[in-house]
Amino acid sequence: MTGIETAKCVVRIGTIEEMINAWGYCNRELSSTAEFFADSISKGSAVFYALDYQGKVIGELYVFFELDDKDFANAEEKAYLCAFRIGREYQHQGLGTYLITSVMQKLQEQGIKRVTIGVDKREEDNIRLYRRLGFNEKIKDCVSDPCDVDSDMNPKKCESFWLLQKEL
Repeated sequence: MTGIETAKCVVRIGTIEEMINAWGYCNRELSSTAEFFADSISKGSAVFYALDYQGKVIGELYVFFELDDKDFANAEEKAYLCAFRIGREYQHQGLGTYLITSVMQKLQEQGIKRVTIGVDKREEDNIRLYRRLGFNEKIKDCVSDPCDVDSDMNPKKCESFWLLQKEL
């Protein structure tokens, strides 16, 4: 596949139906985490940003404005970016950088002062990307992810990941 110019991509707010399709839940019951995301989007406490290329969603990034753990998002001036993905065939073309920077610009225009992002400490490519984008302050090591929930809607335990922060 040849490279895609970011000028041919649009960062837009995606729908819950697009999220469900992107996550592969078209004809089956949603996981607890997918329900959590869909419910948060429908309530307005989260937004799904889609990277659209010629009518196809090739990337996704979610913004949570409020979470129980206020280190992640506090409903006032701090938002949490999560579930960042670029389709495998579209990676390493600058599209992830384009998606994240576009969303951060939109958040800054909305008055958000800080953004946080979680990263598994083993994901070296993502760590490099996030550091390059200015996520240089490590807030804490986390052992649960507030956006990955069990059937009781409680955060699942996970191997340690870092919560990074950037001032906008």
